Amino acid sequence: MGCQTFNITVIGAGVAGLTTAYVLSQNPNFKITVVAKYMPGDYHAEYASPWAGANFWPMGEAGSEQAAFEKATWPQLFKLANERPESGIAFQKSYIHTRTEDVGKAGSLFASNDGNLPWWSSLFPDFKSLDSSELAPGIHSTFEFTTVCINTAIYLPWLLSQGLGNGVAFKRAVVEHVADATSLHENPEHAQVIVNCTGLMARKLGGVDDTSVVPARGQVVVVRNDPEIMTTASNATSEHNTMAYMMCRPGGGGTILGGCYQVDNWNEFPDPDVAEIIKKGCVALYPALTQGKGADELSVIRHGVGFRPLRPQGVRVATEYIKGIPVVHNYGHGGWGYQSSYGCASAVASLVEREAKIGAKL
Repeated sequence: MGCQTFNITVIGAGVAGLTTAYVLSQNPNFKITVVAKYMPGDYHAEYASPWAGANFWPMGEAGSEQAAFEKATWPQLFKLANERPESGIAFQKSYIHTRTEDVGKAGSLFASNDGNLPWWSSLFPDFKSLDSSELAPGIHSTFEFTTVCINTAIYLPWLLSQGLGNGVAFKRAVVEHVADATSLHENPEHAQVIVNCTGLMARKLGGVDDTSVVPARGQVVVVRNDPEIMTTASNATSEHNTMAYMMCRPGGGGTILGGCYQVDNWNEFPDPDVAEIIKKGCVALYPALTQGKGADELSVIRHGVGFRPLRPQGVRVATEYIKGIPVVHNYGHGGWGYQSSYGCASAVASLVEREAKIGAKL
């Protein structure tokens, strides 16, 4: 492509949009504008990224596209935790407990019927399955390993700042039709490629209108209590689709207690009953959270709700021509946006580079 510049508009400033813009901005020939309804610092259920824990616990099935995106993301998050503490990413000891009644029912995060370790166990040098003598009552197996936890209140602005440092422009706007994003580029010559990172809003974005994308409602309680670990336990039979987990955000971000996964639930307000289930479930999972004094001793900072952008057929990373304009999609990550962010962004970059080469030949 030589020194020819190529204008790109990225729609969306969640973790997918910001990571994609950051990765694209490392190509000096790309001139990028991010256009979004929400930006880091905003809190709304539609804008799921700030509400995430967030962490790296791979959830993709072995051999799946999701697993490939997650595997490609881990080295980048590891490097940030190791070299860039100002990013808000830090290492944390983690435990995944599988209840005996949930074996084989709770997904690839937990133990399976065949007893084999998950594919992702090889990513963590200290991964181990605890001996049966170390297991709590009712627990079939426990995985222990060191992964990363992400303070989203630090990391999202950090991603934005990295983009700014590489010349990325940021604008607030509500985009009605995906093709409109071409004229929202800061360059008056308009964008030559659009990257669609709109998450849940892809369902009502003109030209995309992917109504298969639905919210997988998550609810969290943020507390001051500091367990200094990350842990979760399966609960495949819960009444409210709840599962106890806790993540201690680095940099004074508090501890995230969760959570639930309520598909097609559009209630943007915290449910008090679910909040109580979350608090009691987490204290039961890890009594040391309140020094054995019960859920009433939790020091609550806030309650929150976020709509994970679930696309049942999986994430969409692909190029589509809409009104003659190349649109590279990157949406539908469900609850694994952070842990697939760099893998998806790299795939998007490859697709954009292909379009740039085509454009250079015209």
